[in-house]
Amino acid sequence: AGLRAWLVNWQDVEARTLIFAGTIGELRRVGGAFEAELRGLTDALNVPLGRVYQKSCSAVLGDRDCGFDLDTPGYVSERPAEVVEENRVFRFGEMGGVAEDWFRHGVIRVLSGAATGLIGLIKRDRLEGAGRMIELWQPLGAQVVAGDALRIEAGCDKRMSTCQFKFDNLLNFRGFPDIPGDDWTITDPTKSPALDGGSRR
Repeated sequence: AGLRAWLVNWQDVEARTLIFAGTIGELRRVGGAFEAELRGLTDALNVPLGRVYQKSCSAVLGDRDCGFDLDTPGYVSERPAEVVEENRVFRFGEMGGVAEDWFRHGVIRVLSGAATGLIGLIKRDRLEGAGRMIELWQPLGAQVVAGDALRIEAGCDKRMSTCQFKFDNLLNFRGFPDIPGDDWTITDPTKSPALDGGSRR
């Protein structure tokens, strides 16, 4: 919503000065009252436009830019929870030969039970003998118990090699792996006597 604040002479309301113009931002409840963030006119300049040039992919796995179908067989596992520790560590039996770390950087979606609709980001995916341990970065906000339905989606670390060899989706890779890094921009001029435009190494 738009907002304007005026300094007004109440004896003559036509005598007034605009002291703020902007919009209402985030709302939050604090101490039994509501608190509203005020954003000035220059806040519109903070809206990102265009693409970010970085080595890693800027797309989110499965979104429109990525274009990968997460329902592709082998990239998702729907199964009931078996052993849940601290609402953060999930232990399963054998998972059909899926490689270790296959689900790292992926997500667990809870499909039934008290935590239905919650999503956890996967920190670690390890094989433990004939079983598997999947650990989240943070505990889920509601209790997950054995038997609750889960959907476990493969993860992407946003590297070009992962996009090419794990997902066969290189044409939709949204990163710039050959862009020079910070070390290159602060490198001293070469002291080599041969300045022929060749490699610095």
